[in-house]
Amino acid sequence: MVTTLIESVRQLAEPIVTSQGLELVDIECFSDSKGWILRIYIDKESGVTLEHCRSVSEQLGDLIDVKDIIPYRYILEVSSPGVNRVIKREKDFVRFCGETVKVKVSEPIDGRKSFQGTLRDCKGGTIVIETDGKLFTIPLTLIAKANIAYQFPELTKKSKKDR
Repeated sequence: MVTTLIESVRQLAEPIVTSQGLELVDIECFSDSKGWILRIYIDKESGVTLEHCRSVSEQLGDLIDVKDIIPYRYILEVSSPGVNRVIKREKDFVRFCGETVKVKVSEPIDGRKSFQGTLRDCKGGTIVIETDGKLFTIPLTLIAKANIAYQFPELTKKSKKDR
């Protein structure tokens, strides 16, 4: 049911998002202590503003209600994917070549199911990650989850005598 719902929302959201020069990154639908949450992630190379989120939320929320595709009460959240952005599509892997990524696979590759390193390449349905000084080729079909692994600049604390 959730997969069908997400696909229905995607069909409604995609034209709204792209008409504003944005990209639809991901859609999540889940239940928590507040009830059902429908979360939409949007992005733009120059960054997503609060106005982008508000506009998409208003238009999409109205359309979902008019089409009556969600049979229960829900909370609609629209946001940017953040610094640890999820990567799902091949074009996203291509876009983020050179970045540090975390990848979990559904079947072990060289005895590993988890990789963190530099995304070196993406072509022909595979990605190449450099980690621990070694290159790993991973078929996109085996990727269970992947995201940017934002590296926070090293914070150095100065002692009183250094200030």
